[in-house]
Amino acid sequence: MSSSPPPGLADLRREIDRIDEAMHRLLMERGEIIDRLITVKKTSESGSAFRPGREAAMMRALVERHAGLLPLDTVEGIWRVIIATFTYVQAPFSVHADISGGDAPMRDSARFHFGFTVPYRPHPSASAVIAAVARARGDLGIFRLDQGVSAGPWWQELVGERQPKVIARLPFIERPDHPAGTPVFVISKPLADAAVRDVVLYAARFERWREAARKALEALGGEVIASAGAPQGLSVLLALPGMVEAGRLREAVTSAGAELVDLVEVGSHAERFRVKS
Repeated sequence: MSSSPPPGLADLRREIDRIDEAMHRLLMERGEIIDRLITVKKTSESGSAFRPGREAAMMRALVERHAGLLPLDTVEGIWRVIIATFTYVQAPFSVHADISGGDAPMRDSARFHFGFTVPYRPHPSASAVIAAVARARGDLGIFRLDQGVSAGPWWQELVGERQPKVIARLPFIERPDHPAGTPVFVISKPLADAAVRDVVLYAARFERWREAARKALEALGGEVIASAGAPQGLSVLLALPGMVEAGRLREAVTSAGAELVDLVEVGSHAERFRVKS
């Protein structure tokens, strides 16, 4: 019995061209749907098209179904650009970045997660980023988690009903050697109906701090993100699972000997998705 000859180079190239054309047509079709979505949602009028929960669900699904030759970095990057660009055409926005720790890692993070269509605006500090987002209609801001002591308690500037809030922590898909692996927070003006509360962030002020309070926080599944001196004592940025109520946090740190003066929610984000390789 004779077997079928393997496809020739020309046949394989025609298959690639067919797939490329199909992908392009699907992207244009997606654009047509987004155009209709703009009419329904009127996002160009509201100035906000961010849906962190939907984006997180899409990225989880992408990782879970991915297989084969194409690197996950490439797949995530393509989808990030698609999501960010279609968000941008719904309601144009800029990404303001704190480059006090260096421009290159922040630019890499912004370009990987938001692409080149979305304007990139560098700033000298986290405080400047927060102020820029507060002034803008629907912009985003990004800054490193590891700001250092010299940055001061920048998270206190997120306190207030109308102040920007943390809506995401990137990279969302965590893995070794991530091409944009610098840990950053993303802020926007408050998203009343779209925020994800897997992890909730609190700005806390302590008149007296005890290391036992850190252990009590960890027992609740939380962590200290940053701390800095403040006029009223010590200011701390805390992260806690969304299922843990603020009252339990107060009780835990007080029982550990810390004197809590103030506790204010300053944002929330989706739980990160970790990939081993």
